[in-house]
Amino acid sequence: MLDTKTIEIIKSTVPVLEKHGEDITKTFYKLMFTNHPELLNIFNHANQKQGRQQKALANSVYAAAKYIDNLEAILPVVTQIAHKHRSLGIKPEHYPIVGEHLILAIKEVLKEAATEEIIDAWTKAYGVIADAFIGLEKSLYEDAADKPGGWDDFRTFTVAKKVKESDVITSFYFTPDDRGNISSYLPGQYISVKLNIPGEDYTHIRQYSLSDSPEKSYYRISVKKEEGHSEKPDGKVSSYLHNDLKEGDHIEISAPAGEFVLDKMNNPVVLLSGGVGITPMHSMLRHLDATGVNHETIFVHAALNGNVHAFLGEVHEIEKRNSLVKTYFCYESPTEQDITEKTFSKEGYITSDWLNTIVPNKDSMVYMCGPVPFMQAMYETLLEAGFQKENIRYEFFGPSMQLKETQTV
Repeated sequence: MLDTKTIEIIKSTVPVLEKHGEDITKTFYKLMFTNHPELLNIFNHANQKQGRQQKALANSVYAAAKYIDNLEAILPVVTQIAHKHRSLGIKPEHYPIVGEHLILAIKEVLKEAATEEIIDAWTKAYGVIADAFIGLEKSLYEDAADKPGGWDDFRTFTVAKKVKESDVITSFYFTPDDRGNISSYLPGQYISVKLNIPGEDYTHIRQYSLSDSPEKSYYRISVKKEEGHSEKPDGKVSSYLHNDLKEGDHIEISAPAGEFVLDKMNNPVVLLSGGVGITPMHSMLRHLDATGVNHETIFVHAALNGNVHAFLGEVHEIEKRNSLVKTYFCYESPTEQDITEKTFSKEGYITSDWLNTIVPNKDSMVYMCGPVPFMQAMYETLLEAGFQKENIRYEFFGPSMQLKETQTV
């Protein structure tokens, strides 16, 4: 517990963190990786270059300061981060390194404004926050290891099968090298894959949603190949998976993790996705199909066109088997073949008017995943259509962000 004076000092820094938070976190990562380059074996290099990691950490530090006297208020965010840390292999010995460089970054950015009193307060506060993460992550490691077929760190798997799902998405099926059982998971969870890419100085770890139902003897992920452009290179890991990883190759995988999962409720369900965001939604749909759909489930997916639309056949088969499942596809720019074969329900973009026609029950639980701009647009559209904010769940690929309501909603 922190004393009253320390809490007052931390809360007084909230406006400063709102203004300088990203400068502090950029400085923090620069200092930490300079002094501890071995940590580049854990952190996502692409998120660092794009600035998403720095922004996510700045938001987390800001929230911790704002709610330092009531950290339970940000428990959902803490839990989500802890799952990611467990999946990446973050250990207690990493926290003193992070704390040291966070304090150094605060001093460097704020300069004389970083008084001894403020530095002492943040040092104490970081100790409390770090202990909370360490304790929670310890329980997550133990839970992962204690499950039937579970393990607590990374385990070696073989690429049993590689299947092209669309022009840009390929599925990878993994079975354990030790031929043992594998732990089950909740639909919507993800695994981390650790890769040693030839020519790279550090290992690369990426988290991918599991795209099949849990009732299997293998894990499946479905990965989009990230094509680059003038301002952004090709995705290093996705390119390696698509171009170089072959059936029979070996890969290290973490046990399943994540908080974005289906609730055990009787409300109707809407599974809403864009692009490769279909992967956790497809896992949820397949699980519902495997265990018996007992409430209305509406599956809505947006894609550029049928060439990049994964799992079209699988989703249609599930719909045929289950009268409670309805599927709708929205193509931004359908091909002539799409038009001829009538593989989509709507051309253009998902609108509130269209959602109102296909999802009559506004008490539905909505699960959503896709690119950030898609999810921001859909969040506003869902609210405009009359869905309840508390019934909208979403997952980001990469560092967490916050979807915002516009003033017009």
